[in-house]
Amino acid sequence: MDSDKEQLEQETLPLSLSLSLRPEWSDVKPIPQDDGPNPVVEIAYKQDFRETMDYFRAIYSAKELSPRALQLTREAILLNPGNYTIKTLKIGKCDSENGEAVTPKTFMNVWHFRRQILEALDANLLEELDFVGCIAKDNSKNYQIWHHRRWVAQKLGTSATSKELDFTRKILSLDAKNYHAWSHRQWVLQALGGWEDELDYCQQLLEEDIYNNSAWNQRYFVITRSPFLGGLEAMRDSEVSYTVEAIMSNPDNESPWRYLRGLYKNDTESWINDPKVSSVCLKVLNAKSNHVFALSMLLDLLCHGFQPSQDFREAIDALTSDSAPIDSDLAKAICDVLQRVDMMRANYWIWRKSKLTPVA
Repeated sequence: MDSDKEQLEQETLPLSLSLSLRPEWSDVKPIPQDDGPNPVVEIAYKQDFRETMDYFRAIYSAKELSPRALQLTREAILLNPGNYTIKTLKIGKCDSENGEAVTPKTFMNVWHFRRQILEALDANLLEELDFVGCIAKDNSKNYQIWHHRRWVAQKLGTSATSKELDFTRKILSLDAKNYHAWSHRQWVLQALGGWEDELDYCQQLLEEDIYNNSAWNQRYFVITRSPFLGGLEAMRDSEVSYTVEAIMSNPDNESPWRYLRGLYKNDTESWINDPKVSSVCLKVLNAKSNHVFALSMLLDLLCHGFQPSQDFREAIDALTSDSAPIDSDLAKAICDVLQRVDMMRANYWIWRKSKLTPVA
């Protein structure tokens, strides 16, 4: 297995022999890039890249869908994995000076052309996934790579499910917030399946790092989209308990507070009336530290009609500066506390206070 991987990695090294010296390319006339007679900022391409792209233009223009064309796209990608478009000719309008027509502009996409070749040759797409995997090792945030990989996986169908989930897991172990990997993983789950162990995977990530907001986002994606969990309402009670525990362990972690609010999406009444929600706010407030998010949620609860007990009034009074007058309106008192303890957003809390409806 390791020897196969080493061989593949060797194959993903650019060939050193110039294309012009290879017998199999002797029948091809390279097409140089046309930057026009007076390029504003001429790019200083390396010679091997310039030559490779000159040959690529030739096979692209000829629409050659052959094994050697596939190999050439491999070499072009190895030289520039982000190879997207190459302008070759001028805009298709009439030349105002002599009235002659100008050839329309053509854009060439190396990755797109590679896909056309793969289809034409009925190539081994599992091998293509391995090739993309090797390229992605050093280019995990390259849009073209992820778009290409999705295309390949889509062609393979459900046979690629476990391979794609393993691949994204490896990428995320190196960069837990890689947007491309998360986006691809979510697409795989929805298009190819593999939901069965996804909640456990989210649990594992959060055990490793409870501040991993990407893992919280994925957890919400799973409980709301998985066909095996019954949906948000079915999962709410257990998820609220899990989230409250996470909050009590790290009340300064914004992610579980946001997650808790999301568990009541489109159901404000349940959010207001669930004692677990108000209770966790009160517990954090009584601890008298790391209480910004508890104050913020309590303020939102009040604005939506929550009726607080005297315990909440006493908790807010305890957080109020001795020298500052205490507002009789609990929501306004909370804004005053937040203005003092959350100085980065002090102006925001001043604005929130100004928008509060006066208590009758």
